[in-house]
Amino acid sequence: MFPSDIIPPYINALSPYEPGKRVEDVAKELGLSKVIKLASNENCLGPNPKVLEALKKALPGIHRYGDAASVELKARIASKLGVSEDSVVCANGSSEFILVLSHAVLGPGLSAVMSTPSFSLYHQNAAASGAEVREVKLRDYAHDPQALRAAVTDNTRLLFLDNPVNPTGAWLDAGKVCELAESLPERCLFLLDEAYVEYAREKAPDYIRLLATGKVVILRTFSKLYGMAGLRAGYALMDPQLALALNKIRQPFNISLLAQVGAMAALEDDDFAKRTKDATWEGLDFLLSELPKAGLATHPTQANFVMARTGDLPGSEFASKLFREGVIVRALGSYGLHDMVRITVGLRDENLSLLSAARKVLGKA
Repeated sequence: MFPSDIIPPYINALSPYEPGKRVEDVAKELGLSKVIKLASNENCLGPNPKVLEALKKALPGIHRYGDAASVELKARIASKLGVSEDSVVCANGSSEFILVLSHAVLGPGLSAVMSTPSFSLYHQNAAASGAEVREVKLRDYAHDPQALRAAVTDNTRLLFLDNPVNPTGAWLDAGKVCELAESLPERCLFLLDEAYVEYAREKAPDYIRLLATGKVVILRTFSKLYGMAGLRAGYALMDPQLALALNKIRQPFNISLLAQVGAMAALEDDDFAKRTKDATWEGLDFLLSELPKAGLATHPTQANFVMARTGDLPGSEFASKLFREGVIVRALGSYGLHDMVRITVGLRDENLSLLSAARKVLGKA
């Protein structure tokens, strides 16, 4: 019999991460020939053709290990952003950093601070380290920097902040981000998760200024704007001393050969990034205008998704009925937002299909 008592109670108390439903699963379950997925905030244009071509050329070499240190990719990121190469660490999606950093600096007797609701892996990985998790409720669905700072104690080693917020799309002004970061005690690291920052129409925080504090880690991903969610590639910017420490404990070959090749091709194609942003902003404006007419109240967003209130229906019931219409959105009950769903911006025909299905479900057709 498995000796269950060897698992610490703070691990047993956790629940597995809940991903969005896959197109294949919904199609098979409901016998549908066409399913539209607007649940996981993926790139509305699909994969970058130049990335696909680069991957095709790299395929004959997949019997070899990739570069364990991602030297060329780090150099390209550093050059593009104007930072030193030794301040860049690459990984298997930005979520790997949340795990590695949590286990590097947290543990029993220490604490982490974060907003709630926000990206669930913050809580998951902080709790898995045995640390106390100190959660601060969003204020009007946005971060409350004063309350976050007040939650920091002498034993706090990590403050998580996603900007824009997942799942609400809210934006914290760049000045307030910098002010919060610079106000933290010397021994408290500030993890600024910018998974969606490229979609924001507002001015982003001055990351060069933030990095100069020595206690800021900035997360970025290739999953969203660059359309590489299935390849798992991300990077972080941080003080070189912290980068050295994390490189000691991260998994070897953590970012695959193909992910490195794809990421380098993506970085060179500014046109695809611009077309993605243009298409997303056009879709956002359309959905923010039309969703209320279909009976879904929306909230301001700086990401590639919209959080919407589902009227008299619980979010889970609304999402379930949309499934039967061949449209996948993300119910937010697991975030404590039981009358909300999160809708990824799609292409024009996908957004129209969503609106048609939503009107049918809510009796607005």
